[in-house]
Amino acid sequence: METVSIVVDVQNVYYTTRQAYKRNFDYNKFWAQATKNRKLVKATAYAIESQDEKQRQFQNILRAIGFEVKLKPYIQRSDGSAKGDWDVGIALDAMEYAEQSDTVILVSGDGDFDLLANRMQSKHHASVVVYGVEPLTAASLINAANQFVPIDSNLLL
Repeated sequence: METVSIVVDVQNVYYTTRQAYKRNFDYNKFWAQATKNRKLVKATAYAIESQDEKQRQFQNILRAIGFEVKLKPYIQRSDGSAKGDWDVGIALDAMEYAEQSDTVILVSGDGDFDLLANRMQSKHHASVVVYGVEPLTAASLINAANQFVPIDSNLLL
């Protein structure tokens, strides 16, 4: 049976689905599709820590589905800018998961991950499947993936 690991850039998928469709990503439908006929090695969702009760409930839903939820603090800088970026953490974990998985599914449209996709393929011979909102997913990431799955109405609430 094919082994699979899943990494989800929660902020990216939230903002891209809201911008393109004004709807939310359906993590249950995604999970069913991504794990069908596959043995799950690891599934991690990367999110920003929040004091908001709805966010905590959402994170608990992700855990109930089967994701490990990794949280990073939201940093508000004195100049008004903010930071809550998981790119390095996602890349490090994905490389580790690629060692143990036939396929790594990356849910993000962030073009910074094109290097990651290429490296997982060349170093670990893992197949890389990218799920993203097509008009908001970097062409370089789509091209780097073995397969691109557009997030459309079939994967939205």
